[in-house]
Amino acid sequence: MRALIIDDEAKARSVLQTMLSEFFTEITGIKLAENLMEGVKVIKDYKPDIVFLDIEMPEYSGLEILDFINEPINFQLIFTTAYQQYALDALKLSAVDYLVKPIAIDELKTAIQKAVVNIESKKVSFQFEELKKAIQSLSSHKIALEIPGEIIFVSHDDILYLEADGMYTNVYLANNKQELICKPLSYFETQLKGNHLFFRCHRSYLINLHYLEKYVKKDGDFLQMENKIAIPISKTKKQEFLKIVKEVF
Repeated sequence: MRALIIDDEAKARSVLQTMLSEFFTEITGIKLAENLMEGVKVIKDYKPDIVFLDIEMPEYSGLEILDFINEPINFQLIFTTAYQQYALDALKLSAVDYLVKPIAIDELKTAIQKAVVNIESKKVSFQFEELKKAIQSLSSHKIALEIPGEIIFVSHDDILYLEADGMYTNVYLANNKQELICKPLSYFETQLKGNHLFFRCHRSYLINLHYLEKYVKKDGDFLQMENKIAIPISKTKKQEFLKIVKEVF
């Protein structure tokens, strides 16, 4: 069997590679990838039997893997995560298993045994259909925010607005909390594009129209949110904004 490890942490890749090499003679080849896009390319070229996929990675989460694979799935998927708090119960029903770091050898053996059984019975496609459903159920009304030590799931309805801060994003919530997330604003715009209440009014702002109090046509024009914060609106966005307001409200 051939294995692929996708993880942005070099130490995590090295440790898992060593465990696989020392304890599992049935695994004859191991490839490494440090991000999801590199991993997707290796999957297409190398065609591994088992993929160990880290969930928490910069730019793209491991949960987004199915967005980049258009060909038939023929590998077993084992998630890895550093956070026990992660909502993985639904994912465990669809993936072979998930492993919490630091990975225990007994748990790794159990996961690989499951993978071997699935490979022998050619049980793959059903799992990935279930995985799609599980991911969609996690993301349809909530968005994952990775903060130090955990990942929190926030309802779209609880987001007032998002503000760009370089390659980071400040997420302002209805409970008056603010979270600084290591992802660009464009990432969140993509994640929330299915929700018509979110509008990119400015290159630095993405707002939830549900919390919009008024549109002020003076002092350069701005949008005032219910918490009295003034959000700038770009000149190029004004007509689009007025059109959306008519459609939504």
